[in-house]
Amino acid sequence: MQRQTKVIAIANQKGGVGKTTTVVNLAAALSARHRAVLVVDLDPQAHATLGLGLEKQQGISMYPVLAGEREIGDVIQPTKWSNLNVIPSEVDLAGAELEFGMREDRLMMIKNALEPVKASGVFDYIILDCPPSLGIVMTSALVATDSVLIPIQAEFLAMDGLALITGSIERLRAGVNPTLELNGIVFTMVNVQARLTQDVIAEVQQHFGEKVYETLIPRNVRVSEAPSMGTPVVFLEPRSKGAEAYKAFAWEFMAKNPTRIAAPAVTAPPPPAAAEKPAAGSAEAPQAAEAADNASSAAETAADESATAEARPGDAADA
Repeated sequence: MQRQTKVIAIANQKGGVGKTTTVVNLAAALSARHRAVLVVDLDPQAHATLGLGLEKQQGISMYPVLAGEREIGDVIQPTKWSNLNVIPSEVDLAGAELEFGMREDRLMMIKNALEPVKASGVFDYIILDCPPSLGIVMTSALVATDSVLIPIQAEFLAMDGLALITGSIERLRAGVNPTLELNGIVFTMVNVQARLTQDVIAEVQQHFGEKVYETLIPRNVRVSEAPSMGTPVVFLEPRSKGAEAYKAFAWEFMAKNPTRIAAPAVTAPPPPAAAEKPAAGSAEAPQAAEAADNASSAAETAADESATAEARPGDAADA
């Protein structure tokens, strides 16, 4: 199987929609399905870093990589769960908007930084946790990504945030990232019994069709408590409703975003063409017959000599 790394940005310009919670638990559920995942925390609040059980450390983030002070491999940190790694965030990223805003390569800086990791094929998914504002960091992340996953709440105010982020995707697709796609929309903190929730979901499904994931993430106390424990809810309370929903979402996500591709079958070269048998009566026929007779005679002579030697085992001793 060949691995094709995919970069997925999880973004929404409206805060409080379960963006980081989705990053943490989707990554954890994918890792539990034997997919190698790298979470890149680009939010200066570092909530994804904390939710994955790591502490903020000075100089361990994308900031020194973008500043040209460190290699990206130096800041990739393992978590206590297999297949799950993270590039943490730190407060210095908050200054990136001002410090990197005048760089000529500001839109390409995250793409260029991630390129060696993507090209290595070590990870199935590189998941970018974007800050909740369309500044330099978020825009550069959208340039670096293959597609954008948008978590939203099923409420009308969240529709405004959805319109903003989809508009940003369209502008970037028309400019610096023509291959950028909308990966999909996932509803979080859902109260399925509320009429308003059902109306919003129906409206989004009507507009975006198959881009809306079928899995709904319910509002769940265990999901809210898990970040304080530094553990994704899929590991902390795997049988809770929230954990079950994120695990189901991971399956659906994998089906829509496969990274394991069967290697193409190797076709064996055709066997060499058999030598043509000379036709009887041709000039080559007597020569071929003579060669065959010579070979047969040589074989018979060798066989006779071998049989004679075996019949007289004492000759060697007498000599």
